[in-house]
Amino acid sequence: MKTLYLVAGARPNFMKIAPIVRALQSHGGLKFKIIHTGQHYDRDMNEVFFEELGIPAPDVFMGAGGGSHAEQTARIMVAFEELCLREHPDAVLVVGDPTGSSSPSRAASSTSGAKGILTPAFTTSAM
Repeated sequence: MKTLYLVAGARPNFMKIAPIVRALQSHGGLKFKIIHTGQHYDRDMNEVFFEELGIPAPDVFMGAGGGSHAEQTARIMVAFEELCLREHPDAVLVVGDPTGSSSPSRAASSTSGAKGILTPAFTTSAM
């Protein structure tokens, strides 16, 4: 069975993956794993959303929260690269902000052999 990785790491992204998770659960023809980058890691910014949105707890928690943007980006890239090299997902869907989306996307494209990597466009006001 093909495996899709859903990658998210911050509060708004959990809301984005919730309908995707429900659709995948009802379809049943595609195995998926929720990969949490760990950018938001305390209960109020993390676990409560999984509970309230009715989505399963993450299969993988990378623990990338805290530190500078560069430190988080590096931790996410290294952790996701290691995961892809170990498990070889068939496809990766990354939702998130620039830190949460660019890091796993880059790592997946160079290591996973995934047939598809989709990173929706993001916007930022950090100018």
